Amino acid sequence: MASVLSDSELKLWRRMSRPDRRHAAWVGRRVERAHGQEATVAVLAAALLRDVGQTEARQSTYGRRIATLAGAAAGPRMAAAWTQGRGFTRRVGLYLRHADLGADMLALAGSDPLTVAWAREHHLPSEQWTVPADVGATLKAADDD
Repeated sequence: MASVLSDSELKLWRRMSRPDRRHAAWVGRRVERAHGQEATVAVLAAALLRDVGQTEARQSTYGRRIATLAGAAAGPRMAAAWTQGRGFTRRVGLYLRHADLGADMLALAGSDPLTVAWAREHHLPSEQWTVPADVGATLKAADDD
């Protein structure tokens, strides 16, 4: 990881849970295989750190499933309101906003704009991506979630 991530990005990486880091590394390897020598540091960092915002929610796998179902039932606008709550409701709101939270964390860490953009956009439809379409398609296909 140290060859791909900056010191500040590495600190964020280390905040991720072991299962999340393992999954992110798997995604990174798939991106690297797909892009080969053309896989830039920014693209690999995007693969590794796209879900770093999930650390703010401190949710278990079960909690993430509940949060996803709650978000689907209540709609995306409720996430912001839930972040103002306390306890589990707040953590649900934070989890549902992990893309924006992660992008902000990466921007503050000085990450490449592509890495920041992918963290913010990785759940959006492809027509809303600002990253190059081929890069976004590779990152999305490698994540497979």
